[in-house]
Amino acid sequence: MEAMKKPTLIRNIAIAAHIDHGKTTLSDNLLSGAGMISQELSGKQRFMDFHDDESERGITIDSANVSMIHEVQGTDFLINLIDTPGHVDFGGDVTRAMRAVDGAVVLACAVEGIMPQTETVLRQALKEKVRPILFINKVDRLIKELKLTPEMMQERFVKIISKLNELIVKIAPGEYKQKWQVNVNDGSVCFGAAYTNWALSVPYMKEKKLNFATIIEAYEKDDPEEIKKLAAQAPLHEVLLNAVVEHMPNPVEAQKYRIPLIWPGDSDSEEGKDLATCNPNGTLAFVVTKITQDKHAGEVCTGRMFSGTVRKGMEVVTSGGKKGRIQQVFISKGPQRVQIEEAVSGNIIGIAGIKEINVGETVSVKNITPFEDIQHIFEPVVTVAVEPTKPADLPKLVEILKVVGKEDPSLKVTINEETGEFLIAGMGELHLEVITNRIKDEKGMEIKVSPPIVVYRESVTKKSKEVEGKSPNKHNKFYLTVEPLEETFSEAISNGDIHEGRIKKKDRALWDLMNEKGLPKDEAERVKDIYQGNVFVDMTRGIVALNEVIELVLDGFEEIIRAGPLARESCVKLKIKLMDVSLHEDSIHRGPGQVYPAIRDGLKQAMADAGSVLYEPVQIMQVDCPQDMMGNVNSVINNRRGQVQDMIMEEDNLSVIAKVPVAETFGMTGDIRSATGGKGSFFVKSQSFEQLPRELQDNIIKNIRTRKGLTENQ
Repeated sequence: MEAMKKPTLIRNIAIAAHIDHGKTTLSDNLLSGAGMISQELSGKQRFMDFHDDESERGITIDSANVSMIHEVQGTDFLINLIDTPGHVDFGGDVTRAMRAVDGAVVLACAVEGIMPQTETVLRQALKEKVRPILFINKVDRLIKELKLTPEMMQERFVKIISKLNELIVKIAPGEYKQKWQVNVNDGSVCFGAAYTNWALSVPYMKEKKLNFATIIEAYEKDDPEEIKKLAAQAPLHEVLLNAVVEHMPNPVEAQKYRIPLIWPGDSDSEEGKDLATCNPNGTLAFVVTKITQDKHAGEVCTGRMFSGTVRKGMEVVTSGGKKGRIQQVFISKGPQRVQIEEAVSGNIIGIAGIKEINVGETVSVKNITPFEDIQHIFEPVVTVAVEPTKPADLPKLVEILKVVGKEDPSLKVTINEETGEFLIAGMGELHLEVITNRIKDEKGMEIKVSPPIVVYRESVTKKSKEVEGKSPNKHNKFYLTVEPLEETFSEAISNGDIHEGRIKKKDRALWDLMNEKGLPKDEAERVKDIYQGNVFVDMTRGIVALNEVIELVLDGFEEIIRAGPLARESCVKLKIKLMDVSLHEDSIHRGPGQVYPAIRDGLKQAMADAGSVLYEPVQIMQVDCPQDMMGNVNSVINNRRGQVQDMIMEEDNLSVIAKVPVAETFGMTGDIRSATGGKGSFFVKSQSFEQLPRELQDNIIKNIRTRKGLTENQ
């Protein structure tokens, strides 16, 4: 408890890696080292996977937090650890965990090396300025299965380390490309076997006079007692947590460079200084990174304290404007929660008692500038419709879906009260299967689930002519054009270089940035709104009453973006320009009832003239299989409208990089397995939207419209 009060003695870390590289097993070891679970069970208990479906599937689905004490040279340090999922469908949990931590232990399997999902989690960490260190796991497999000599093992390690360092140079922010390189000699790289509880790093080997030969001897004797002796000589928790304390920044150091990135407020204000110095006596700032429902405590928010001190009974306000009183403050130990009286800045804690709060919101004692939204790397592209088996359960289902949407913000839950349609959009098949099963098992609700539907987007292929949108009373006219947005500018929005939102004030730096990213100079200075990857530019000059109706015009623009004219799907990559306006001189005749229909009709006509098309989500995936299975894998990809982009051969293994439309990926796991005799697997590397082939356009538009019950003119 003493370490909790001194931010310099705290280390907040996440464990992140590709699926099945051993994150949860590693967490077990750290817990047993701290005396929280028995030595015998560590590595096998998977203490952090406490949901039933996690133990059944043998994968982590939710990130889980635990706080423990680690002693280095007589000083107690508090380690707050988050164990994160590795499967790409649950990547949203990794993104949210990265907001709360300052350092990440990136795990790589010694046999498989750096995999696509390792790169994704590293990208998620570096995007939030979280410092990585490397742990090479499953080293025992190099000795037992591949029978490598110490020299060959070292070659293998060097390959993994240099690959990770290459990625750090490629992804990390400028000044950290060299500073955050991992290195064997300084101990920022450790290797070991989490399943059998031992690890080594170069500084530890020097201190304890150990070397690789000792390990190989222990395994060659083929005696479990020898391995236990090895684990006693070089316990994993000691080696890794020493490296964490040594290389990971404490919250006071980390917030100096993380706050300017994740908090958009004024750095010279009182709050700005409190946040940058992690001041325990400053203004309270707590960011929610996870919400869970508890039968007894209600909504429980876990998150990071960036400044101030939180106490039981405090009156607080959220950035969403909700007021509440904190009823409990606690620290997590996997599935258990330990109540405490207060916690200072720099800690990862939980609070209960605030209702109607969402992930990413900021909690404080007064209204302060909220933290930046947490940006997820992928967006939800697969949807299922759910309905209760018994119609009488409808109201209960609405409540359950609201809770589910809160617990997992990477889901998009749409409740359409008019059509009675309940849609859940998620990252992929597995994600939605897990969520719908949890509604049935944990929430005790019988539901029917539709087959998965893919989410499409609408866009245009060329520039439209200038189109007139007239208001119902014929007194207001808006002249608009629509054209495809510049590709470089669209990328800058999706990478987060340019933030979305309405632009109210003159900002020379922002204009220059927009110009640099591909928008012509005269347009950059007139951008009024960036919304869901689309841009609205006001090219008019000297229109007297325009500033009175501009907010209504932007509302109309955003409404069309949310539901485009072809099939009521969201729009992407559009640049809409308002060229001229003529307004009625009397403000009563230019209210919302006149402006909205005018903008809506004008944009619909302009999009039709600009050749509107549907875009479909496509995934870049990597299929790993033995070389002799190449033909079978290629035919699975080609049968699903896929394109092979690259093939990488290593020894007897083959990695096929392919682009496949999401609509064709359902059931692909089974096909790949049967085509490769169970030896193949695939991982998603990235995803984007691309134009749907012409020959499929009409059919798919018709299907979507029928499904949504739209008539011809809607």
